[in-house]
Amino acid sequence: MTTRTRPGTARTALVFALITGAALTLTACAGGDPATAPAGASGAPGAAKGALPTEDVVSAVKKNEAAANLLPADVRQRGSFTIASSVATPPSSAYLPDGKTVVGVDADFAAAVAKALGLELKREVVGFEAILPALGSGKYDVGTGNFGVTEERRKAIDFVTYINDGQGFASRADSPLKAVTDLTQLCGLKVAVNAGTTFERTLEQNKGRCAEAGKQPYEVNVYSETGAIWMSLQQGRSDVVMNTINGVRYAVTQQKNVKFLNEYRRLDVGFAFKKGTPLAPAFQAAVNGLKADGTYDRILRKWGVTGSGIATSQISPPELPAPKK
Repeated sequence: MTTRTRPGTARTALVFALITGAALTLTACAGGDPATAPAGASGAPGAAKGALPTEDVVSAVKKNEAAANLLPADVRQRGSFTIASSVATPPSSAYLPDGKTVVGVDADFAAAVAKALGLELKREVVGFEAILPALGSGKYDVGTGNFGVTEERRKAIDFVTYINDGQGFASRADSPLKAVTDLTQLCGLKVAVNAGTTFERTLEQNKGRCAEAGKQPYEVNVYSETGAIWMSLQQGRSDVVMNTINGVRYAVTQQKNVKFLNEYRRLDVGFAFKKGTPLAPAFQAAVNGLKADGTYDRILRKWGVTGSGIATSQISPPELPAPKK
């Protein structure tokens, strides 16, 4: 596998690694105790010490001839595919201390699928917001970034699902909030999210609920880097963080004075492709092959996300229903 960083992003990658290291790793030394995590929390092995798991769960994957035979002829001929990867926060994606090696659930599944298909994986680290438009233009074959399957995205993007994650909330430990089951509970608060995400979309689409309830609107604070949303929470510039369920569960084991509130909704997560891609059947067969040979479960266990397993990979399934409140 080869990884290529876009011009100008190497420095960004290192800075980001330092930001998340400060927010997610150093604080673990001062109180990251999985025993205090909420029931059902699933930090990755070694999370309490701020370490990322390094178990090799991919190299033993054998080529899946049936899945490889589903590849388009031009892809089989070139022997590789290009992947645009967004790097956010463990367990989905992260950098090792070298500031350039990408690891996480997304990286392991992409590498395992590549081995199953007998292809070389050529990765480029790309900003989250840029990936889906770039797929549409044909710049990359596939994208990863914990992309939830939504009806809006399905209009322009094909997905091959491999996990189930979704939307969760966290706050500072002194917050009176215990759970966010209705978005009107956020009225009058400042909520930190990443740009271009389902979190931002959900909050913007439901802003009117506060006025309908006779309450002050909530404020959506949008950041381009995940490390920044946690810094805004720690520094009091935001009251609540809305992020992936697995990402929030992991992050609260790495920081003191923050707590996991609850899962808000679940979404299927998948590899993203240009609409109408001929690659989807091969990727789907490869993921299902990984389930059959045990690699799938090994990846989930490595990253402490066994609760995100799916029964079978699907191509662009309907969006899972949102909470009615």
